[in-house]
Amino acid sequence: MKKKSSLPDIGALLKKIAPKVGAKVLLEPKWKVVGQVTYRSGQRRYFRLSSLDLNPMGASAVAKDKDYAAFFMSRLGYPVVRGGAFLSNRWAKKMRSTKNIDAAYAYARKIGFPVIVKPNSGTRGVDVSLAYTRREFYKDMRRIFSGDNVALVQEHLTGKDYRIVVLDEEVISAYERLPLSVTGDGRTTVLQLLKKKQAEFDRGKRDTSIDVRDARIIRKLKRQNLSLTSVLPHHQTIRLLDNANLSTGGESIDVTDIVHPQIRSTAVKLTRDMGLRLCGVDIMLDGDIGKPHQSFRILEINSAPGLDHYARSGAKQAKIVEELYLKVLRRMEGLGSSFKISNGDAISE
Repeated sequence: MKKKSSLPDIGALLKKIAPKVGAKVLLEPKWKVVGQVTYRSGQRRYFRLSSLDLNPMGASAVAKDKDYAAFFMSRLGYPVVRGGAFLSNRWAKKMRSTKNIDAAYAYARKIGFPVIVKPNSGTRGVDVSLAYTRREFYKDMRRIFSGDNVALVQEHLTGKDYRIVVLDEEVISAYERLPLSVTGDGRTTVLQLLKKKQAEFDRGKRDTSIDVRDARIIRKLKRQNLSLTSVLPHHQTIRLLDNANLSTGGESIDVTDIVHPQIRSTAVKLTRDMGLRLCGVDIMLDGDIGKPHQSFRILEINSAPGLDHYARSGAKQAKIVEELYLKVLRRMEGLGSSFKISNGDAISE
């Protein structure tokens, strides 16, 4: 299956809606993923993909490092996932650390298989795996270490996976994330079902590419005594990945209007405590997000949460995402001191 670009078109969206707040957007012409926003006041802000000129640099850097972010969230009293960070053998030797791949395996045995392994600085669900055995564990960790010096080993949680997006003191978006899945019709193979799903993504201009050779899909099928050539019974639905990232073929269900005030206030407070203004808070919830006193864990936070998934679902959702980004654009302008332009000269406030 042909590999597609996974770059979101947030730049085009911002260029479209900027005039509504009296701004204009200049996009870098080659890739069109980096841009400059100029407001009527002369304020200039910048963005790169979904990273917007809104969060402080230090807080954003901490949020992008999953292990550091978990450390601070835990110290602040938030319920994070049990886990630890480990180094590639090369990096562990260089840092004179004993936290190498063998120490990671010992830790995995301590917390109990299966375990989640993921790159510490990864995004979009890349190389996130659920390892059941020693062989799977070492294979997954070595794959991570081919591109990242630090990997996380975490306990495997079950429940509902949600992302809650906070802008300042407001939850502007919340959705349940469902892993890549297919539903049988009694005559079509899993491979054919995946190709049909990819075709649906393409028609909807969704920037997701399903890799049918992904070892995680093959492994997930094997655990269910299935393969890519298996034909599923009519109406039988199976999950093909253990992570629910939309970029790996997952689906979303909007729950913005039903998030319980307790969970809403926790997400807002966490965002503020981590020094962020715009933040995606990912949680695993053992229950219903609309009910009080639910048990949940924070999976991770994201300082550059994209909202463009709504626009892939239809005209109504596209309108929702435009309104959300209009809020973001308005908040970006009022950030305090900056450089303004007057008669062609830069003036520092």
